[in-house]
Amino acid sequence: MDGVLHREGDLIPGADAFIRTLGDEDIEFMVLTNNSIQTPRDLSAKLQRLGLDIPEERIWTSATATARFLSQQAGEASAYVIGEAGLTTALHEIGWILTDADPDFVVLGETRTYSLEAVTTACNLIMNGSRFIATNPDLTGPGPSGVIPATGAVAAMITAVTGMEPYYVGKPNPVMMRTALNNIGAHSEHTVMIGDRMDTDVKAGLEAGMRTILVRTGIADDKEIARYPYRPTKVLDSVAALADTERIHDPFRDGAYRD
Repeated sequence: MDGVLHREGDLIPGADAFIRTLGDEDIEFMVLTNNSIQTPRDLSAKLQRLGLDIPEERIWTSATATARFLSQQAGEASAYVIGEAGLTTALHEIGWILTDADPDFVVLGETRTYSLEAVTTACNLIMNGSRFIATNPDLTGPGPSGVIPATGAVAAMITAVTGMEPYYVGKPNPVMMRTALNNIGAHSEHTVMIGDRMDTDVKAGLEAGMRTILVRTGIADDKEIARYPYRPTKVLDSVAALADTERIHDPFRDGAYRD
C-alpha cells in the first residue's frame, strides 16, 4: 500500500486508474501493509478519501495476518498486546482474551506511543513463559520529523532483555503472503506481488513462489536494488504502467528485469 498506491498520504499518480482496471477486468487482488495500527475498515476509509475505492475485505494488514496465524496455531487463547486498534480488534474478532495476567502470548505491534512500562511488562511476561509474537520486523517508520522506531526496533529491545526472539508474521514472512492468497482463493503461480521494497515486498513474494514487480515510487532505486542477491522479475516506474487492459494481463511482456 505505502509507496505503491500512496506516499505519505498523497495519491501516487495513476494508482486510481490501476485499481479501476483491476476491477474492470475482474482481477482478484489484495492490498497488503505491514502497518498494524489501523483496521482494514479504517484503511479503506482513508484510501477512499484519496480516491481509491478499495473495500475493507481486500485489505490485509500484518495485524489481520497475525490474528489468522494465531487462530490456526492456538485456537482461542489469551495475549498481552502492545499495539493499537488494528491489532486489538483483529485479536478480539478471533475470540482472544487480552490480559496481562499470565497470558499465553505477548503480541507486539505498531504504535505511535510505545511505553517503557508496557515493554517492561512484556519482558517479564516473556521471561515467565509467555510466547513472543510480533506483527512485523520493520525497524523504522515515517514520522513528522523523520524516522521513528517501529516494531522491529522495540522487539530487539525486548529480545536484548529476555533472550527470546519473536516470531514475525508480517512481510517478508511468506506466511503473510499465503494467508492473503488463501483469502481470495488464489495460487502463487498465477499471482504477482507488486511492492516498493526489496527487503520485505520482493523477498516475501519470491519466498511465496510469486513473480514480483518493484515500483520506483517508494524507497527503492537502482542503487538499492543492487544491494541484494535476489532480483524482482520486473521493475516499473509506477503502477500507472499497468493501468490499461492489455498491459495488466501481460505485465512481463517486455521481458524480465536485468542489471
